[in-house]
Amino acid sequence: MTNGNMNWAAIDADPRFQRLRKKKNFLLWGLMLLAMTYYFLLPVGAAYHHDLFATPVWGPVNIGLLFALSQFLVAWAIAWAYARQANREFDVLAEEIKRHAHTIQ
Repeated sequence: MTNGNMNWAAIDADPRFQRLRKKKNFLLWGLMLLAMTYYFLLPVGAAYHHDLFATPVWGPVNIGLLFALSQFLVAWAIAWAYARQANREFDVLAEEIKRHAHTIQ
């Protein structure tokens, strides 16, 4: 069936869809909070803990630079965490809801 023939009201009312939406929202808000907290630790740390961030590690590389570069690793880890959860749980629930929606046409 095409998407134009889907009963969207029935899908929205399906308790499985409500559960899926709540689980996704919980995960996404949690990951966003983690990402924003980690992101803002850089300017706060640089402003209020300058001595720590200026501590040399190797040549011109200091803790502040390593922390800034770690932002990329954290972003990738957050993307990986979401993709893993989506593949294991969200996609399975969405497919189940979609199959059920086709049977109530």
